[in-house]
Amino acid sequence: MSSPIERLRATMAALRDPDNGCPWDLKQDHRSLVPYLLEEAYEVIDAINDGGDEALCEELGDLLFQIVFHARIAEEAGRFDFDDIAAAIDAKLIRRHPHVFGDQHIDSDEALEAAWEASKRAEKPATARQSLLDGVTTALPALMRAQKLQRRAARAGFDWPDHRGPLEKVSEETAEIEAELASPEQDRRRLTEEVGDLLFSVVNLARHLDIDAETALREANSKFLRRFHAIEASLRNDGIAIDEAPPALLESRWQAAKKRGD
Repeated sequence: MSSPIERLRATMAALRDPDNGCPWDLKQDHRSLVPYLLEEAYEVIDAINDGGDEALCEELGDLLFQIVFHARIAEEAGRFDFDDIAAAIDAKLIRRHPHVFGDQHIDSDEALEAAWEASKRAEKPATARQSLLDGVTTALPALMRAQKLQRRAARAGFDWPDHRGPLEKVSEETAEIEAELASPEQDRRRLTEEVGDLLFSVVNLARHLDIDAETALREANSKFLRRFHAIEASLRNDGIAIDEAPPALLESRWQAAKKRGD
């Protein structure tokens, strides 16, 4: 009897069959599938945050299907297949964990991270990267990419000694935004640049506090959504449309939602 992954690959092959396959699946390529790959990855994150095993299992399956889809497209072109993908990642994991699969001894998180990076560098030709920051993909969400760039720079010693440096930088960047807003010759491009600098500094502060900026912002989004829904519900109970409520009433309902812990 075939394994579940073999059956999934057979299903994918049928969907891509030139004669009897699905027209939508047949017209897809690596590039056209990118939005779906990103969407499925984020839906996995939502399922993890919601804590339901059934939903997580389903969303992981949807994400796996995207990988099988890309593998099938490459296999049809004679480039690689799903087995090549699995074999490559298996070999990489063994190579990058000599403390598990070899005789190397690692006794701290810092040593573990240094060994991991050394292994990564050894895998790439010396001429492949001109900068320590090369290889941090531009496709990452901006907050996540900022944090990765900062971590890479920190490994080279380009970093604040503690969180006080980035905290002061946040204040400095906030002051620069205020100065630009107060300028009689306010420039939209400069203002955008200063806001970007502020966001980058906040990410740096989060990194020094060992907080993942992307996760922190996602949680802040969820909290805002809960409190806004609470305001809408309380106003609806009083027969008031939210877009007709005065600012003072909105603020009082917001504070009430915060006090309740919404």
